[in-house]
Amino acid sequence: MRLIIFFLCAYLPKTAAGHCKWAEVLKDLEQIKTSKDIDVSLYTANTDEDKECQEPIMRCFFLEMKVIVQECYIKNCSKTQDVLNIWKNGNASLENNKSNSTTSAKCKECEEYEEKNFTEFIQSFVKVIQRECRH
Repeated sequence: MRLIIFFLCAYLPKTAAGHCKWAEVLKDLEQIKTSKDIDVSLYTANTDEDKECQEPIMRCFFLEMKVIVQECYIKNCSKTQDVLNIWKNGNASLENNKSNSTTSAKCKECEEYEEKNFTEFIQSFVKVIQRECRH
């Protein structure tokens, strides 16, 4: 009996930490990735950037989401609500991290990244969030 309790206790911390704060954003990204009515070029951060640049990269992705929000308002996209959810949830999560963040001088500004189409942008965004959820 003690052995079973030990295994349960050993498993609990992993379960509690298993929920990623970006899970909702990831779910909404999956919803919009096939959207045909979003046609924009967006600054797209590299998915293999230095680990210490992770937060500025996330900020860039969410900054570019604002461009998609505007595009959706103009074109009346079918996925406007999902896009808005991504932007709101992402900014809320980033605000919670703001107090303890410092940006390395070697991290790029958003505008320094290559502009890519919507599909490539979403694919990169998903990879970055999945990597963030694993840590």
